[in-house]
Amino acid sequence: MTPEKNIINQMRAEWLPIILQGSFSEIYVLNCDTLHFEYVNPAAAKNLQYSIAELVAMSPSAIATQMTHEAYTQFFQGLRDGSQASAAINTVHTRKDGSTYPIEFQLFYLASDTAPAIIAIGNDVSSRDKSDKALRASESRLSAMVSNTPGLVYQFLLRSDGQFSFPYLSDGCEALLGISSEALRDDPALFVELILPEDRPSYLDAMRVSNTQMSNWNWEGRIWIERWKDVKWINLRATPRTLDEDCVQWEGIMTNITSSKLEQEEIIRSRAQLAELSAHIDTVKEKERTHIAREIHDDLGGNLTAIKMALALLTRRLPGKNAELAEKAAYVESLVDRTIETVHRIAGNLRPGILDFGLVAAIDWQAKEFEKQVGIPCIFSSNKTDIELDMDQATALFRIFQEALTNIAKHAKASLVNVHLVHTQQYVRLEIVDNGLGIKAIDRTKSKSFGIRGMVERSIAMGGSLSVSTAPKGGTIVAINVPLPATTQH
Repeated sequence: MTPEKNIINQMRAEWLPIILQGSFSEIYVLNCDTLHFEYVNPAAAKNLQYSIAELVAMSPSAIATQMTHEAYTQFFQGLRDGSQASAAINTVHTRKDGSTYPIEFQLFYLASDTAPAIIAIGNDVSSRDKSDKALRASESRLSAMVSNTPGLVYQFLLRSDGQFSFPYLSDGCEALLGISSEALRDDPALFVELILPEDRPSYLDAMRVSNTQMSNWNWEGRIWIERWKDVKWINLRATPRTLDEDCVQWEGIMTNITSSKLEQEEIIRSRAQLAELSAHIDTVKEKERTHIAREIHDDLGGNLTAIKMALALLTRRLPGKNAELAEKAAYVESLVDRTIETVHRIAGNLRPGILDFGLVAAIDWQAKEFEKQVGIPCIFSSNKTDIELDMDQATALFRIFQEALTNIAKHAKASLVNVHLVHTQQYVRLEIVDNGLGIKAIDRTKSKSFGIRGMVERSIAMGGSLSVSTAPKGGTIVAINVPLPATTQH
């Protein structure tokens, strides 16, 4: 043997104890004849809770009791016969305190003329087994959740070249889409073909936005199920993540929202019908008010005027010396005057004749009446001296104004009201601002807030909108926008 080989062998002899001592793996050297341990490293002794001296006096069957001594003898004989250079074995070790742990061994046969041996290098796999068990449990729970989730749980993969696929589709695929998960995985384009042509652009746009901004993908649309000759509404919700530079994958769920969509459409139709009915009732009510006001003003007012004239004639013909009759006549005349005034007030409340002079004049008059009756200054301004609106719209806007002033008088405790009427090319805007207590958001939705609700219904009926908000310095702003027909915009 050359000096160089002697040096190498000497160095190996020095390295080997360090490697054996420092290894985290359990290392055993077994005598092929007795199957007792010739050597056990510190890691094995520590794991088994035995001393090295105790272990050297033991055999594999003493710490791995799943196999008998005879079974180990037969197993190791295969290594000694040279039929295999190494072998793997999984077993369970029993510690000195009786506890156990799984271990995985790699076995090697070391041939020697003097003392052939088997070297066993093992690792505790309890952590790995626990991880595997936890993973299987997690997969089982996930599978249970997916199978009980209404709808389709899926993965959608988009590549940079525009190609896409469905790496995962749950069992709900066929129930929702009418095609099997296998068919959809084989031909992903089938899904886009299901979407109604008029809804496909919104689907693709939603996907592009989610892909570009890495935001959640949320889309609702209709699909045609050829199998059942039916249209379904579906909702798609998915979260994207980047797999690499060329791929984005979404995980999400598709659900059937047909019932809720039909209910929503029915609610919209019902609300539209209610709005139409409310508008019709208001129109009929205003017409009836106008009719009653005209009847009261013309018939009752005319009759009272005739009575007043006849009474004046009779009064002039009374004997001059009969003070009692003169007093009675004066009383009746004052009673007639008060009745005429009442008739005018009732007729005015039913349908203010001032509306015949235009919206600006009517609102100006009502603002002054409010200030006179309630005692709160009401300042009115308009950017036009005359604003032409459809009579129904003008009447509705005037009624909203009256209701807003009534609410201010009842609840606001304001000391000033500002009213602005603005005419633009697109709309007419009426804004009522008070400096009172303001209104809370919860008060606007109270079940008995018929005043505000009526104002909203009137604004919707004439094609407009109404908002109630808090003024910057306190108080309330009621704003009504009435869009102008294209023929009247100027």
